[in-house]
Amino acid sequence: MTKADEARLSRLLLASLDGDERAYAAFLSEIAALVRGFARRRLTGGGIDAEDVVQDTLLAIHLKRHTWLVGAPVLPWVFAIARHKLIDAFRKKGRRVEIDIDDFAGVLAEPETETASERDIARALEGLAPVQRSVVASISVDGRSIAETADGLKMSETAVRVALHRGLAAIARRFGRN
Repeated sequence: MTKADEARLSRLLLASLDGDERAYAAFLSEIAALVRGFARRRLTGGGIDAEDVVQDTLLAIHLKRHTWLVGAPVLPWVFAIARHKLIDAFRKKGRRVEIDIDDFAGVLAEPETETASERDIARALEGLAPVQRSVVASISVDGRSIAETADGLKMSETAVRVALHRGLAAIARRFGRN
């Protein structure tokens, strides 16, 4: 985009902040096209729809348009919001690759009896409150996501994050790592 385009978008957003609905519609239309291109260039498969990122970005712009500093360039502000919405979409989707273990059965070692690391893990978990123990074990030991852990333990994702943080902090304190 040229400086003239940037200036025009700034004027449209400024006019929309003063109540000009046509300017706001024109601003959103142009921004939607730019964000759509931005999202499509960064999404290559993965099951995330660029249109969802565009809509989330436009909604965030609408809700936070008062945070734009008059006189500041519009596009860096818009693309910062779009980048955050893109990251949110990746987080929601998750980045996990699943491979059938039977494909590797011939090269995997036989299961061992309890190892020293398993004893260390058990020792670290034993001092935690039951909810923290379940959350830390689910995420840090079993490799489940926050969402999977929340579903399995019938907790909110926020509660899982808090329990994880507190559990890991307790383990760090217990073993002298603050």
